[in-house]
Amino acid sequence: MTHHVPTDLQSYVCQSIIPQYANFDKAHQIDHVEKVIEESLKLAMHYEVDYSMVYIIAAYHDLGLYEGREFHHITSGKVLLADETLRRWFTDEQLLQMKEAIEDHRASNKQAPRTIYGMIVAEADRIIDPEVTLRRTVQYGLSHYPEMDKEGQYARFRRHLTDKYAEGGYLKLWIPQSDNAGRLAELRNLIANEDELIKVFDKLYSDELG
Repeated sequence: MTHHVPTDLQSYVCQSIIPQYANFDKAHQIDHVEKVIEESLKLAMHYEVDYSMVYIIAAYHDLGLYEGREFHHITSGKVLLADETLRRWFTDEQLLQMKEAIEDHRASNKQAPRTIYGMIVAEADRIIDPEVTLRRTVQYGLSHYPEMDKEGQYARFRRHLTDKYAEGGYLKLWIPQSDNAGRLAELRNLIANEDELIKVFDKLYSDELG
């Protein structure tokens, strides 16, 4: 798939960009960016798009996390635009379009991404794997709210899942060809079944506390 992307561009990204993810939290490590790149290129096959642009958007989409999570999508766009090396492969116009796509990828954004590039990375970033999603939600609670007891952690876990993934939640899917739709249905069934959800939480909670 990456054969559509120039080799020198790939080696620049592999040496200089991807390793930066090693500094981020558990949910945004190198395996995360690699998965988003792979998924983005897979989705790109359904559209008339520039594969190199798709590749770069995916590679840079979370680089702004070094400044914290809240505005990471904006910061990541700035990081891309400030990277002079990319001018070897892209025009100003392409760089601007890639910056916008990165700004638009955040799951909690209220409006749809402005272009197909934003939709592709947004969709790829929402790799909905129920098991991974549930584990990450528990991990996030434990690392950000260590003072909460188990009951508090469960309430936060359930609230987050409901706000984001349940019917009417803020997570929107943009690309019908992705596998996310089926996985989202699976997750929704679980959220709707409280007994099952508690069981899953108990197991993950004790795994994480080890």
